[in-house]
Amino acid sequence: MDESWVNPPDSAVPSAESGHVTGTDLHLELSGEGSLRSRLMHALREAVRSGRLAPGTRLPPYRSLAQDLGIARNTVADAYAELVEEGWLSARQGSGTRVARRAAPLDVGRARHPQRPTRRRILHDLRPSSPDAAAFPRAAWLTSTRRAVAAAPNDAFGVGDPRGRAELREALAEYLARARGVRTGPDRIVICSGFAHALRLLGRLVKGPVAVESYGLDFHRSLLEETGPRTVPLTVDACGARVGELPGTGAGTVLLTPAHQFPTGGPLHPERRSAVVDWARARGGLLVEDDYDGEFRYDRQPVGAVQGLDPDRVAYIGSASKSLSPALRLGWMVLPGWLVDDVLAAKGPREMWSGVIDQLALADFIACGAYDRHLRRMRQHYRRRRDLLVSTLAERAPHIQVSGISAGLHAVLELPGNTEEAALRAARRQGLALDGLRPYRHPDSAMPPRDGLVIGYGTPPDHAFTAALDALCLALPDPPRDGD
Repeated sequence: MDESWVNPPDSAVPSAESGHVTGTDLHLELSGEGSLRSRLMHALREAVRSGRLAPGTRLPPYRSLAQDLGIARNTVADAYAELVEEGWLSARQGSGTRVARRAAPLDVGRARHPQRPTRRRILHDLRPSSPDAAAFPRAAWLTSTRRAVAAAPNDAFGVGDPRGRAELREALAEYLARARGVRTGPDRIVICSGFAHALRLLGRLVKGPVAVESYGLDFHRSLLEETGPRTVPLTVDACGARVGELPGTGAGTVLLTPAHQFPTGGPLHPERRSAVVDWARARGGLLVEDDYDGEFRYDRQPVGAVQGLDPDRVAYIGSASKSLSPALRLGWMVLPGWLVDDVLAAKGPREMWSGVIDQLALADFIACGAYDRHLRRMRQHYRRRRDLLVSTLAERAPHIQVSGISAGLHAVLELPGNTEEAALRAARRQGLALDGLRPYRHPDSAMPPRDGLVIGYGTPPDHAFTAALDALCLALPDPPRDGD
């Protein structure tokens, strides 16, 4: 067999002596007995059988593999040629040698286990808090990334600062002051990978119980309790958390979502905003402010952050997960000065730091005005979706109330008592993924459970949103009959 058909001729492959890379890496162990050629063929067959070499994978040129294995080139060429004849490999002029498309690996899991029942297909994702992935500003982000990388100093690609890049902290200090009423300087900002990362860091530092809203993410409660402090619930009503209950909890730290209570949807009343700051001052305590979607208010200008009332008693946390994408893994902590060094010590190894390239890109994205433009566009986008949700329900299910303010990426549908589970089952039959309200309730809350659905309207693509609402209406309980 003409070996040039199997691989490019040696003259086309740069040699090791020339200082060039001679091919891709391929790990093979030539174990067992027999000639080198037979052992090499066995190792290649096993790599294909196991799925380690997928169909279509290009193999290294025979000269390169021979150098890596310390064997003769002709041995590799002969092994390749015989496996081509057996059908394990394929070879075409100019394309090199590849794993044959028909040499699919055995599905070991399927052979050993009986077939599992097929899960019902998810047609529409209405789970809360996810943004519209299709709306990510790819072109503008790419422009900012290129510009930021080109302008970055050499030290940006070194070990770095555990606080995060100065460029991003400076851009955030200006933006948060202007858009969210946050009072800070770059030296009080610490970049993290998102809200959960920030909460883990603070959870290691606070002492005693942490007061939380009686409705909230169980993930956040679990995260706090894993790092040490137990959580105690504060009653939530239409005016937000009842912070007057704080003195009776024994807590020195409270976690709140003041701009838009998650998930019930109300803002923290102005009197309660002032009261929780007074409590923190008198107690020497700390308010952890989760501003997860503070920029997305549709019926009025967004309410400013509580942090502006007392920067020395509030740890403000924000992220890009709702405004841009959770894939960026970028968040920020605006800390009281007395807390910065402790948070940096808790942050620990460099492996926990956020990627520098994305930090530089976000700094440029904010500084050039692209972030503001994107947020204005997304406010219109999500407002239209929320309005369509509300109007559709008013027309087709007027007995279902949408609670909370016009804000964020989710809404709560209030259901008649003892209908939540039935509605969730009906939703699954319609191919809907969504959440009930009851799992968000703190297990120690004295509040009676409420039945409801937490509807995220950010995730479905535009072309499927109307169909998602149609399916939702079919899953909702019927209106109560007279006399029920």
